[in-house]
Amino acid sequence: MSAQIRVGGSSAASSVSHDDLIRDQFSCQAELFARSPELHGNAQLKPLIDAARPQTHEAMIDLACGPGTVVTAFAPLVRRAVGVDATEAMLDKARGLAREKRLDNVEWCASSVYALPFDDGSFDIVTCRFAFHHLQEPARAFAEMLRVCRGGGRVVLCDGVAPTDPEKAAAFNATERFRDPSTASFLSLSALLDLFAQAGLSAPATQPFQVIYAIEELVATSFPVDDDRVTLRRMIEELVANDALEVGTKPGGTQFIFPVVVLSATKPPYA
Repeated sequence: MSAQIRVGGSSAASSVSHDDLIRDQFSCQAELFARSPELHGNAQLKPLIDAARPQTHEAMIDLACGPGTVVTAFAPLVRRAVGVDATEAMLDKARGLAREKRLDNVEWCASSVYALPFDDGSFDIVTCRFAFHHLQEPARAFAEMLRVCRGGGRVVLCDGVAPTDPEKAAAFNATERFRDPSTASFLSLSALLDLFAQAGLSAPATQPFQVIYAIEELVATSFPVDDDRVTLRRMIEELVANDALEVGTKPGGTQFIFPVVVLSATKPPYA
């Protein structure tokens, strides 16, 4: 694919892979993303922990772990906590967070989510948060989550949810791809549920919640196509005006509300 990307603060037209876009975006975002209270506060982590039901003898892994927030939140609750990410800048932030919290039961691994370097059934809890909309092959990544989960373990997926209306979903995804060119597509709730059904799991428990941004801060901390924040602001304001996210946002408001869901299911004991 041909895309406009940023490398080292400059803008250049290049033919790059989607993986390159992800590494570029999250290398740029590492510092600001790691400090974002909208994503990394206790209120945003609690639904994931509640869904996973961690026990002190268990091992957990978080795919696309970013700055390590999920892993370090689970670490005091489990025996072993592992974070996997493809972007070294994010793993550097994760290592720093673990040192800051003085955790000695965490591990970090540079890897694609499509080919984890772990044996089948290695973990009791397998999580992935706010990453599936970056994946071009979400079913393949979900199959890998299921593979490394032991029978009787829990698979927990958290991500933003696309609107049910196809036109609104298209507008939302177009805005998100402009705001963050590493975005592949946000899925609808029904598509996320299908990942579990197609993998042979029972219907997952679902816990909806919202992530709320101040629009000006969201625009200022994003790395949109060509650094064009004027167009990005206009696109976001149009989403709000049209209630494109179906969460009751109002024109002229200062907040941008992402609908999010946590889905969790138990892997059958002998699967």
